[in-house]
Amino acid sequence: MRKSGSGQNGARGGRSGARQGFRSREDKPARKGTSTKSSSAKSSSTRTPSAKQDGLKSAAKARPATTLRDKAPARPRQAKSAAEAPPRPTRAQAKAEAQEVLATGVQTLVVEPDEADMRVDRFLVARFPQLAFTHIQRIVRKGELRIDGKRAQPNDRLVAGQKVRIPPLKLDQPRPVSRSAAKDQDDRDFLKSITLYEDKDVLIINKPMGLAVQGGSGTKRHVDGLLEALTADDGQKPRLVHRLDKDTAGCLVIAKTRFAASTMAKSFRARTTRKIYWALVAGVPRVRQGRVSTYLAKEGDEGDSRMRVARHGDEGASHALTYYAVVDTAAQKLAWLSLKPVTGRTHQLRAHAAHIGHPIVGDPKYFDIENWELPGGIQNKLHLLARRIVIAHPRTGKPIDVTAPLPPHMQQSFNLLGLDTSRYDPIVEAPED
Repeated sequence: MRKSGSGQNGARGGRSGARQGFRSREDKPARKGTSTKSSSAKSSSTRTPSAKQDGLKSAAKARPATTLRDKAPARPRQAKSAAEAPPRPTRAQAKAEAQEVLATGVQTLVVEPDEADMRVDRFLVARFPQLAFTHIQRIVRKGELRIDGKRAQPNDRLVAGQKVRIPPLKLDQPRPVSRSAAKDQDDRDFLKSITLYEDKDVLIINKPMGLAVQGGSGTKRHVDGLLEALTADDGQKPRLVHRLDKDTAGCLVIAKTRFAASTMAKSFRARTTRKIYWALVAGVPRVRQGRVSTYLAKEGDEGDSRMRVARHGDEGASHALTYYAVVDTAAQKLAWLSLKPVTGRTHQLRAHAAHIGHPIVGDPKYFDIENWELPGGIQNKLHLLARRIVIAHPRTGKPIDVTAPLPPHMQQSFNLLGLDTSRYDPIVEAPED
């Protein structure tokens, strides 16, 4: 494997983010109020003086002249009034107010410039973190969410200035209990122990096998929940940029700022982010380096769904493209594959490996070889690792090149089979599209 920040991967990753440019928002200057009284006084001063005005002038001559020092107290009163004006609410306070409105009725949210290009469901997650993601998906699916008056889809991208109408909601979920300082510290320590790379914008962790990325039915502990412990003082919580299956270990990219989330999400959509996975599969592919191109569609219930190979034009079918290469073999019974997904469909690598007749060892959904016996000493767990990721840094455009180690169960299998992780990986030179 190549070292961090070098090689063809790094060069391509670097170019992807170099053109990104953003302008920070500034508060509008407060308007200076214009006194109607002074305006009318100025207007009246141009008129021909009346007899009454002449009398006032005579009286004014009789009184001592008013000096500037006499008038000075009027200014401090005006300055004090300005100083006593209520301060602009912080982002955290505004979010708390919005959450209260959410519980009582319809509201309309305006998309801020730094929220542009976010998916509408992710936008709601950021604005209303107390709502479960499945709850948000449900209101979008039912057509209750509107963008500029039109029915919204979950993958719609927002534009700055758009108005998002939120329906009245009954928050039947219990409100989250206040987080304890001890639990937050435990979560921070755990995240630090699995951190592969971190700076002020980006966090890349080595997600363990068995840890879900997001919450769901019966899932209480997940990466998205752990990230609550890293919430900044301004209320910004680190955001997931992409996802991994619960049983897939390896590199998971997280944005620590909204700016980084927007920039890196574009890199993933533009397919300039390079991802390499390692898998142990049943059998040895006849073609040592190949390309798998299919359409995939979801089937089954939400809790037990799987992807099936579909035809172009089938309902819900999306194109999926994967490059693979055989790195090494074990007695012609097992093969170590290096996989590079070009697209990012759900279960793509698992479905594609099964499609070519070489399912991934330990895959409970897609391993369908009858009477196949697991070699002794190998655990029946998913042998799939998000081995390496190369992505352009959101601010500098320079490549971040991170590699994850084998999880314990895969390391045990590699040791038993005599597979050497220092071998050259041929997939690094595979085409990009």
